[in-house]
Amino acid sequence: MFFSTDYISPIGRILIVSDGEAICGVWFYGQKYFLSTIDDELVQKDDLAIFVKVKKWFDDYFEGSNPDIDFKLKPEGSEFRCRVWKILFEIPYGETITYGEIASRLSSTMSAQAVGGAVGHNPISILIPCHRVIGSDGRLTGYAGGLDKKIELLKLEKIDFR
Repeated sequence: MFFSTDYISPIGRILIVSDGEAICGVWFYGQKYFLSTIDDELVQKDDLAIFVKVKKWFDDYFEGSNPDIDFKLKPEGSEFRCRVWKILFEIPYGETITYGEIASRLSSTMSAQAVGGAVGHNPISILIPCHRVIGSDGRLTGYAGGLDKKIELLKLEKIDFR
């Protein structure tokens, strides 16, 4: 069983999912792969302790600060995807990385396209900051939550992406 709550952010409504101990999913409503890693019953439980912490984190984040994540994240995916998501999690606030840079960290033969697929399937948006990944030429590429939301997240972090 999984638990859910909604968070109303300045850039759209977000669904947060937990197994009761860790955050397992964060999706904008309507984004690609919505709930794709949740395969069990989903019960709304707004007062779950971890949800109180995450909502406070989002409040601080959307006010422009860089809060520490002091709760557990538990993204579900293949070994490859989890390796990519670990690299995403390590991207510092206010900085970006390219798909190619992630690929080269994983293997000298890894393709940026394979990395892009894993980035796009990130089940814990914003907390695992896939919005900080850009194309090799510095251009913004896709974002499962929508390119408009990616732009707003980068602006919030004062990232120059032009």
